[in-house]
Amino acid sequence: MHRSRLAQWVIDCRQANADPVELDLAARFWAAAMGRDWRRLPDPADAHYRQLDMPDGQPGILLQAVRHPSRAHLDIESTDVEAEVRRLESLGARRVAQVRNWWVMQAPTGHRFCVLRPQRDDLLQEGHAWP
Repeated sequence: MHRSRLAQWVIDCRQANADPVELDLAARFWAAAMGRDWRRLPDPADAHYRQLDMPDGQPGILLQAVRHPSRAHLDIESTDVEAEVRRLESLGARRVAQVRNWWVMQAPTGHRFCVLRPQRDDLLQEGHAWP
């Protein structure tokens, strides 16, 4: 058995270069729009992300610098990434790419999303249980 649920919405922000100022401007806009604060992630490997500080119990909002056109996608968190990926494949999704320890997937509708390890502490209590 494993558990999964919506972890966060990811706002992909197209950037022409790696200038962090562009992503900071996007973070300022979305934080103001949502009435939240924002922060950079502590790991230097995550320099292309900004996180909005959302209330406990709500999905997160993450901004990501990308080279493809700007769009939004969702992340599904799971206690067992591989089991969740296989479950979603059985529903018609397909694997697109593995990035570090998560999978980029594509739904039968063409929408991209990610399956990743737990992001919030209450997944075991609040996530949907799958056999």
